[in-house]
Amino acid sequence: MISLIVSVFTGRVEQTAAAAATGACAAVESCISLLGIMCLWTGLAKIGERAGLVKVFARILRPFTRLLFPKLKADGAAMNAIVLNIVANLFGMGNAATPLGIKAVGELSKLNKNGRTATNEMCMFVVLNTASIQLIPATLISMRQTWGSANPGEIIVPVWIVSLCALTVGICMTKLLERRSAR
Repeated sequence: MISLIVSVFTGRVEQTAAAAATGACAAVESCISLLGIMCLWTGLAKIGERAGLVKVFARILRPFTRLLFPKLKADGAAMNAIVLNIVANLFGMGNAATPLGIKAVGELSKLNKNGRTATNEMCMFVVLNTASIQLIPATLISMRQTWGSANPGEIIVPVWIVSLCALTVGICMTKLLERRSAR
């Protein structure tokens, strides 16, 4: 609205309208390209879940998940949903990991005795989901390729470094606050 008002006073209504139309078109194109990658990864996640790959990844991630979620059953629905979300994030599924994260929070909510307060497990999951490490940041690479990057994959190592730093700080702070609230 402010842009439209300013364009009226500066005599640039035509340029503002053209920029709005171009931006809307680019937004639709971006959504369609992201929708394709999201559908692909969501479908692969569902196939992997039905094929039993979640159990394989759960065994691989068990030492890590038991340390972070000691109160959850190793083979419970909440832990399975968390593992599926972690795997989706590891493989860079980006937006396709969102429905899996929602499912994990739903399973954690079922275990929450006090529905008005987030549990330590919920807080840890939010940290893991937000600062996730992506082995292959497919969504970001796809976006960079769509917008004409000469080397869309060059961001992989910086993504690993930043994600690892954010994850480490997030886990440490969550555990520190968990211990503090236990007192």
